[in-house]
Amino acid sequence: MEVAHQYVKLRKEFGHHTVFADEKSQLLESVLPSTEYDADYIRRNPIISTFDTSVEVAEHACNTDRVLHKNQGMRHFEGGWPENVDGTEAEQVDRYLKKANKETSFKKAMMNLGKVSESAVRQNNAIDIFEEYFPAGSGGATLEINAEPPSAKGVAVFRDPSPTKRSVTAVSWHPEGTRIAVAYSVLRFQDESMMNTAQRLPPNAYVWDVANPNAPVIELEPSSPLVCIRFNVKTPDVLIGGSYNGLVHVFDIKKPRAVVMVSSSIDRSHHDPVYDVFWIQSKTNNQFASVSTDGRMLWWDTRKLSEPTDEVVLQDGAARVLGGTSMEYNIEAGPAKYLVGTEQGIVLQMNMKKKGGGGKGGDSPCVPMDSGPGKHHGPIYTIQRNPFHPTNFMTIGDWGVRFWNEKNKPPIMQTPYAKSYLTCGSWSPTRAGLFFVGRQDGVVDAWDFYHKQSTPTYSHKVSEFPISCVSVQGSVGVGGRLIAIGDTSGTVSLLDVSDSLAQQQPNEKLLIGALFDRESKREEALEKRAIALARQAKLKKDPAPAAAGGADAEDEVNPEMQETLNAVDNEFNALVAKGKAADAAAAAAEKAATEALGGAA
Repeated sequence: MEVAHQYVKLRKEFGHHTVFADEKSQLLESVLPSTEYDADYIRRNPIISTFDTSVEVAEHACNTDRVLHKNQGMRHFEGGWPENVDGTEAEQVDRYLKKANKETSFKKAMMNLGKVSESAVRQNNAIDIFEEYFPAGSGGATLEINAEPPSAKGVAVFRDPSPTKRSVTAVSWHPEGTRIAVAYSVLRFQDESMMNTAQRLPPNAYVWDVANPNAPVIELEPSSPLVCIRFNVKTPDVLIGGSYNGLVHVFDIKKPRAVVMVSSSIDRSHHDPVYDVFWIQSKTNNQFASVSTDGRMLWWDTRKLSEPTDEVVLQDGAARVLGGTSMEYNIEAGPAKYLVGTEQGIVLQMNMKKKGGGGKGGDSPCVPMDSGPGKHHGPIYTIQRNPFHPTNFMTIGDWGVRFWNEKNKPPIMQTPYAKSYLTCGSWSPTRAGLFFVGRQDGVVDAWDFYHKQSTPTYSHKVSEFPISCVSVQGSVGVGGRLIAIGDTSGTVSLLDVSDSLAQQQPNEKLLIGALFDRESKREEALEKRAIALARQAKLKKDPAPAAAGGADAEDEVNPEMQETLNAVDNEFNALVAKGKAADAAAAAAEKAATEALGGAA
């Protein structure tokens, strides 16, 4: 068990002078002289001893040679003319040049110079003498490729000051990376701590200083425990949070004890816990959105929280209402585009520009992704866009991580199923192919798609309790070293990862982008193939429409897709023929070797 104590000194005790007092001398020990060995030694008389407590020093001075710098210019004049030719007279210069051009010696000299120049040009094309073997990185420093194995070490531990055991539900980093805001709650259905009215669950959330894990610097006091929390990037002193009772709150952390600055009304808010909130792009930086499992997504303005400014019901293609458990908003993907992860494992894309009427009651802008084999088997706990390629995003739920592209309905990639249930995750802000995943067994996995996609690059045991949230410090291209990991016991562990997990690798952004594009095109080709095969099966099953339509029914099959199918079939047949030829050659060689051995016998 770790014990921490904070040493505090009163301000009035600073700067006191030292007080000296006279004390009587005390005899602590007395050793009597021994005369046993006096005969073996000769006494020295007189004895002179010198004592000096000062340090011996030597004086020495030196000075280096000075280098004098001065600015000096040089002016070149056209020269080399004979004595009888004036270089300032254009007529004499032209006459001399015509004469020199007619001479054979001048032509031979120019031809010799041309051969030398041609040889030098060819050498320069073959070997770049000005090649930079160590290209400069950011700030002009040399880019160092760190080949050390990935690792992480614990830096600090932030424990919930509340005596009641609560789970860490959300962690938000301050834009400067010096503080973290932590929300605590209990999300287990009908938990005793939430149902017991005699002992009310503490609703307080805290803001911690990374350099001081002993006590929080700011205490937030909402009316209900917070489930999600987020800093405002443009105004870091303002926080928003979603509560367990469905309210949304706005906090001002300029004060040491931050009470709620403004809250929404209970009758116009969510009816279930608010699972995620996001600041959205606006001119005044006062607007944000919230999502809940009640099947609604609401937009708010901090200047007027009495009612939401807009509302969308989360529905799939069959008009079924879905509960929202996570949300993603990135201005680089589009100011009106949203991603919502649902309790049913379905991903919803939203474009508010396509909403009919622009207000409540209009056409639903929700476009569901794959709701069949590609969806998760349980709730989606994390949905986040890639910070370097915003059109691609990942979702974390059940036992795997799935990767999606906005153009494709099914996922383009997914990780192998883990041994334990996955609960949260986050992309690295400094590396395009690195992301962290939290598991229910208390382990955090670091996946590096730049090196391999089959297994995690590094796994770190953080806690004996399930991991509930993972948040990486920094924004795009900045930070990436510190990771805040919360668990269900109310503890936030701060990890410092190695340079190999924080520094961007050479051409990583381009390679990861090419990987996503290749998988997206492959999935698109498989979709077209499935559609074409379904059409062909339908035509074979019911040939009457084809006979009635004549050639038009056959033209319904996409020619481009048919050409692709033929190319794939030809490639497969070529591989089969090549394998048969190799088997025949091996059999012939074996037969010849057997006959040769028989003849020798």
